Amino acid sequence: MTDHRLERGAGILLPVSSLPSPFGIGTFGQAAYDFIDFLKAAGQKYWQVLPLGPTSYGDSPYQSFSAFAGNPYFIDLELLEQEGLLPERRAEEVFWGENEEYVSYETLYKNRFPLLKEAFSKSRHRETEAYLAFVRENSYWLEDYCLFMACKDHFKGKEWLSWDEDIRFRRPEAVSRYKELLKEETAFWAFCQFKFYEQWERLRDYAAARGIQIIGDMPIYAALDSADVWGHPGLFQLDEENLMPKFIAGVPPDAFSETGQLWGNPLYDWKAMEAEDFRWWRQRIRSSEKLYDAVRIDHFIGITRYYAVPGGAKDSVKGAYEPGPGKKLTDALNETAKKLHIIAEDLGVVTPQVRSLLKENGYPGMKVLAFGFDGDPANEHLPHNYKETNCIVYGGTHDNETLAGLFCDKSDEVLTYLFELMGGRDRGQIVDFLFRLAYGSIADVVIFQAQDVLKLDNSARMNTPSTLGDNWKWRLKKGELGEREAGWLSFLVRVYNRY
Repeated sequence: MTDHRLERGAGILLPVSSLPSPFGIGTFGQAAYDFIDFLKAAGQKYWQVLPLGPTSYGDSPYQSFSAFAGNPYFIDLELLEQEGLLPERRAEEVFWGENEEYVSYETLYKNRFPLLKEAFSKSRHRETEAYLAFVRENSYWLEDYCLFMACKDHFKGKEWLSWDEDIRFRRPEAVSRYKELLKEETAFWAFCQFKFYEQWERLRDYAAARGIQIIGDMPIYAALDSADVWGHPGLFQLDEENLMPKFIAGVPPDAFSETGQLWGNPLYDWKAMEAEDFRWWRQRIRSSEKLYDAVRIDHFIGITRYYAVPGGAKDSVKGAYEPGPGKKLTDALNETAKKLHIIAEDLGVVTPQVRSLLKENGYPGMKVLAFGFDGDPANEHLPHNYKETNCIVYGGTHDNETLAGLFCDKSDEVLTYLFELMGGRDRGQIVDFLFRLAYGSIADVVIFQAQDVLKLDNSARMNTPSTLGDNWKWRLKKGELGEREAGWLSFLVRVYNRY
């Protein structure tokens, strides 16, 4: 079994989408290699990314068309030009948006796929051994995903629950008919996955050669409008008449929301999962092992118990907790993981069962500095209260305000305890102090968002939960992370022994 503990060190959380590039969104191109060089210069060991899956309505990487596929937006167009699959400078002729600091997903959706289809039409990949091996190695999910995406285009982007009944229910004669009808479209989506994995593998090899490990992120739930639910309806709590979710995921009302959060993902049928020895989950681990050195399981607490809201509900008030698979699932994950480290996102209502499961499996949990300043010196997110080294301390997560946005404009009264810890009242030193606090902790790993390295305000916030429109868009500008930031981080690494 893999030892899930990570080496003492430090890292940066930066989504691939946030990398600089001339093409509207971060890619696996030169800027990604430059970022790895920056991490090396800054003495960092870890690059943490958000989920890499193809995004759907709302652009959230946590609501993906597939738990296995990669986002075609991340395929680098300059690399395709170098292969001769696109004319030189072809991608520069296309409009990618007005603002280099924010992703325009609408523009990407309109302008990216014609170029990928142009590259596909020129490619001679289909009979190569590399492509045939890729198809064999990913047979569990690839064909379903490609047919799903081709059908989605055929039905003008509608969710699969609105498709014609025969293909919605995957009747064998309908599946065969659509495979033939959409043969070229299906081949295009397979080409995109081949290029995604090919480019990522080269980038990951580059990172490994420079001592940089990549931490991925695995959403616990599958999106309703996904190849996973369409392809494996028996693994989810769906009704037999219409395949609509009987129960959906969310979290109950709390101090932050009177109506709770309604995520809308269909819930697993854990008995059906167990009956096939958690094969779908085992495949997710195998797929993650191709992409990452470690993976954070989002909402890990849902493995011990999950919150079930009746399908069709408008809020999560009338939900109820149900028991999850617990150790049965983690045993399957551990058996499957060969080298992949598993990290537990254990935030929220952490029950004794969650703590016991983490300890038994040796999974590192999470601490978040941004959660520590409620005025209680015993707050578990404050480093002086950490009881063990096998954890990861984050400045904040993708769902939080930036540190400058959270602290630097608060009243003196609100900041009293933070000032007491700092031993001073200089607001300009708050973010630096929080870095020192985390780096000097006993936690094995410390990770800060790139926005916090740059001390950016909330205009650089990645996501505000339960909102639509302005999320998942922030991007680095070219050269924004430079020698000054690398020098500061490498200083911290040296002072706090995080080599």
